[in-house]
Amino acid sequence: MKFPNPFFRWRPHPWHGLEVGDDAPQVVNAFIELTPFDTIKYEVDKKTGYMRVDRPQRSSSLPPSLYGFIPRTYCGNHVGELSNGDVKGDEDPLDICVLSERPIDRNEVILSARVIGGLHMVDHDEADDKIISVLDNDTYYSDIQSVNDLPPVL
Repeated sequence: MKFPNPFFRWRPHPWHGLEVGDDAPQVVNAFIELTPFDTIKYEVDKKTGYMRVDRPQRSSSLPPSLYGFIPRTYCGNHVGELSNGDVKGDEDPLDICVLSERPIDRNEVILSARVIGGLHMVDHDEADDKIISVLDNDTYYSDIQSVNDLPPVL
């Protein structure tokens, strides 16, 4: 039996073992940790790569979109230096929010996301920027090129 190339004997770590994407930075791979339907906050365990329960979500703070990270990225001191003031990066992969017309109710999936902008955020004195994107080839969001093109309600 011949295995496809590349063949992984073990599951690759979502942060380090997956590719950022051939068309980055315009279109990137996103590993989804949370969906808008999750009442529990999950995060990838940095050591094992498995999903870990972080905490229950408050009912008023459910994620408004798919939420995850871009593999092989890092929010380090350079990202922190872009902030006003002396801020370091949170030492996590870059967070990404992905808008999709159709509901996706599974986490731990990989998808292609077209980057349309970002939000600079500071959480507990650490840079925690969010990349804003739309599901690549989503027909509803196909004309969106920038966060300025999004409907005002978003």
